[in-house]
Amino acid sequence: MKFVILLFSLSFFLSAPAKADAPSLSVSKGQIETVQPFKSAYVKDRFLTVWLPPGYNKQSQYDVLYMHDGRMLFDANSTWNKQEWRVDEVAGELIEQGKIRPIIVVGIPNAVENRHSEFFPQQPFEYFSPSKQQALYKIEKYADHPLFASKVYSDNYSLFIVNEVIPYIEANYPVNKGPQHRYIGGSSMGGLISWYTLLNYPDQFAGAINMSTHWPGTFSAEDDVFPVFQQYIAANLHKLINQKVYFDYGDSTLDAMYPELQKQIDKIFIEQQYPKGQWRSLYFPGADHTENAWAKRLHTPLEFMFGTTKP
Repeated sequence: MKFVILLFSLSFFLSAPAKADAPSLSVSKGQIETVQPFKSAYVKDRFLTVWLPPGYNKQSQYDVLYMHDGRMLFDANSTWNKQEWRVDEVAGELIEQGKIRPIIVVGIPNAVENRHSEFFPQQPFEYFSPSKQQALYKIEKYADHPLFASKVYSDNYSLFIVNEVIPYIEANYPVNKGPQHRYIGGSSMGGLISWYTLLNYPDQFAGAINMSTHWPGTFSAEDDVFPVFQQYIAANLHKLINQKVYFDYGDSTLDAMYPELQKQIDKIFIEQQYPKGQWRSLYFPGADHTENAWAKRLHTPLEFMFGTTKP
């Protein structure tokens, strides 16, 4: 199938101007704390936003969801496009209704102009020939702005989470320690880095949320990126045992590229007989590639990962 991108979501194409400093955030439910500066030996220093659920107290113990694109999660007044995932409202309401157990959510901001380089799965990228890599590096997201502003370094980004962010959170917040209590999630390119990190560190996480996963990797399925992702998942899926894996997709704007590709990923899970109760792949007809769309269905993966009743 030939894919042509005409007018798709600006949230994918554009890196909005963003200050290095953390924005001032307001949440409707729970409370938010900012960790700044957060130093790293693996990636550029940044901040973290830590959402604490309604009823939070230091005598309790919480599981943790680590989420990418942390600037877009909590407060539309602070985001470039005035949209948000509504994590505080959605998770807060589910907790108050007893539908999920109380959790802490750690928002990790992206590297702005280096977002693509930070999130694109590195080992699949390195499967390509040097000439193919150079061709990918020449792609522009818009005039005079490369899609990859630097060499792909997502392995370092994963190490940043595993070796720096997780230890900090587990040392400074009342959380349940150990891989069975850690989850990772994101959308679009954040979906790619979520399953990639899970496959590379299956001993560190209990599950991954991959919403509107950007399977083409670039702007077109004709760039031959997707088959490499397929091969990588097929070769590494056996590393997972009890982890939960959630995929979803719409069919509008950028999500229009995903239905047929997601079906091919689903086929891998089916062929390798991944436990039915441990993975989901859901289609949301009419859903587009925006934070508003992800907010509307965020309750679904949260209940799958943290639900108080069995699905």
